[in-house]
Amino acid sequence: MYERILDASTLSGKSCFLWGPRQTGKSTLLRKLFPESPYYDLLEAGLFRRLTSAPGLIEEELLATGHSHDHGPVIIDEVQKLPELLDEAHRLISRRGWKFILCGSSARKLMRGGGNLLGGRALRRDLLPLSYREIQDFSLERALNHGLLPPHYLEDHPQESIAAYVGTYLREEILAESLVRSLPQFQRFLEVAALSNGQPIQFASIAREVGLSAPGVRGYFEILTDTLFGAWVPAYQKRQKRRIIAAPRFYFFDVAIVNDLGKRGGLLPGSAAFGSAFEHFLFMELQAHKVYRRDIRQISYWRTSSGAEVDFIVGDAEVAIEVKSTDNPTSDQLRGLRSWKEDHPGSRCILVSRVSQKRQTTDHIDILPWQEFLDNLWSGKI
Repeated sequence: MYERILDASTLSGKSCFLWGPRQTGKSTLLRKLFPESPYYDLLEAGLFRRLTSAPGLIEEELLATGHSHDHGPVIIDEVQKLPELLDEAHRLISRRGWKFILCGSSARKLMRGGGNLLGGRALRRDLLPLSYREIQDFSLERALNHGLLPPHYLEDHPQESIAAYVGTYLREEILAESLVRSLPQFQRFLEVAALSNGQPIQFASIAREVGLSAPGVRGYFEILTDTLFGAWVPAYQKRQKRRIIAAPRFYFFDVAIVNDLGKRGGLLPGSAAFGSAFEHFLFMELQAHKVYRRDIRQISYWRTSSGAEVDFIVGDAEVAIEVKSTDNPTSDQLRGLRSWKEDHPGSRCILVSRVSQKRQTTDHIDILPWQEFLDNLWSGKI
């Protein structure tokens, strides 16, 4: 069992929504943290039918067990399957002071359908794939090849499980909710989008490959973000002295999903695919830190029309991070950071790589081993 960063104190102080992609470990975590709490799992067919016809049964059942506001939270898992329960939870929070944890893998049905999001009475919490900080004896090559969903990271040969995961997403998140007209077209979109993972997204180009309009492709990306299958990284555009690329980048929520959709095969150090996955992994860590530490600083990227590029900008030019999987960075690989530093001399510049020892260039660019960078990130030094 991994020791997750998200703990009982974060989840139990006030009613909350707990969102996260499938198999990130939401149910496991909640059962571990709140073993005595009333637990309603809407994947149980009988329970689902019973509450569909009479949502008010929750109150009657809890009263019968003597539940009070002093007890632990009431947990409703897969809440997006029965949005009507949110009205009941809202009423019980207001009338009886009970706390709820409302858990699910997609907020799309609730947000798009005008579902009751409890009028500010519930906080939002997210559970992401495993992070470097949560795994003892962390293996980079294992993480890049297996991904960081708990069951996949542990498996010796997870390729079939990862492919099945993508199939389950298509079947239960996309097809079951009737989010698209053509499932084969959406699957083709996923494959093309995976090839663009971490790159500036050109909607018209993807539209041509998928056989869809550019607005249709935008809509498909919207489905991915609403179902927690990926996230945007905008271009940094403040106080620019150069012409920049303004298109946003998109990263899938886990590196193994891109491996499967992009048919990468095994990733070996030194390959281009390993380098792309390494950058993706560092983004996942930055995103996890932002979510769990509630860091309000935006994560963006910077790229000029002349080709100078920095992978991640944290905050308002506070930190610039370039990611290279090499164990021997060259001066050419520092070119983007040096261009950025010319325009933002007060910014801290870091090259994250697989070097064995940290060093600093004469123009004050830090070159850090990836482990040390992540240790600094999670300890609040970045």
